[in-house]
Amino acid sequence: MSRLSAIHGIVARDLRRASRQTGRLLGGLARPFMWLLLVGTGYNAIARLEGGVSYQAFVLPGIIVMAALFGGMLTAIATVYDREFGMLRLMLASPAGVPAVLGGRALAAALVGMLQGGIVLACAPFITPLPPSAVGAAIGALALTSIASATLGLLVAARLRSVENFAGVINVVLFPLLFVSGALYPTAGMPAALRALARVNPVTYAVDLMRHTLGQPVEFSAGKDVAALLGATAIAFTLTALLFDPEQRFVGKATPRA
Repeated sequence: MSRLSAIHGIVARDLRRASRQTGRLLGGLARPFMWLLLVGTGYNAIARLEGGVSYQAFVLPGIIVMAALFGGMLTAIATVYDREFGMLRLMLASPAGVPAVLGGRALAAALVGMLQGGIVLACAPFITPLPPSAVGAAIGALALTSIASATLGLLVAARLRSVENFAGVINVVLFPLLFVSGALYPTAGMPAALRALARVNPVTYAVDLMRHTLGQPVEFSAGKDVAALLGATAIAFTLTALLFDPEQRFVGKATPRA
C-alpha cells in the first residue's frame, strides 16, 4: 500500500466516523454560537473597546478560531479509540507506517476544524462587514489554524490509552489555549505573566491572523503570525511522531518467556 493510498483511506475513515457523530459536531458548533450570540450580546452593553467596535465584532475572529480549534483538537479522539480497541497496532504494522497515520489523522481533523470554523465564518456578515476580497484570506487563515489545531490534538492524544483520559486532558489543554490568546478579550489588559504566556501560545497568532483578514487592529505582522503557526505545527507534528506509539517498538519481537 502506498503512503498516499494509506493517507486517503485514513482520511475517508475518520470523516465517515465524524459524520456519524452528529451530536459532537452540533455541540462543537453550539459552543461558539452561544458565546457569540448570548455572551457577546450581553457584553456589548458593558464592554468598552478601542475604536468603538462592538464586543461581538471584536470577539468574532476568536470565535471562528475557537470553532476550528475545538473541531480540530477533539477529532484526535479517533486515535485514542483506535489505540484502545487495537486498530492502531494494525495501522502501524502497514508499510506506510507512522507518517501516513499521523498525516491522515491530521488532515481529517483539519477538515473537521475547517468545516466548523467555516460555518461561523459564513455568519460573519451578520456581525461585521466582510468585503469579498477578505473571504479568501480568511479561509486561508482558517485552514492554517485548523492544521495547527489538528496537530496539537494529535500531540495530546499521542500517549493516551483511554477515551476517558483524553476527555479529561483535552479540556485542561483547550481552555487555557483559548483564554490566554486574546480571542475573548485583549491581551493588553492581561497581567505581565499572562501576556508572556500569550506570546508563546500558538492560538494567539491564529486569532491575530484572523483579525488581519477581518480588518481589525492587530498585535503582530501577518508574516509573524503565519511563521508562528507553521512553526507550532512542525514542532507538534515532530513531537507526536516521537511519542506517538511506544508499542510499535515491540511489533515483530518475540515475547520473552516467563
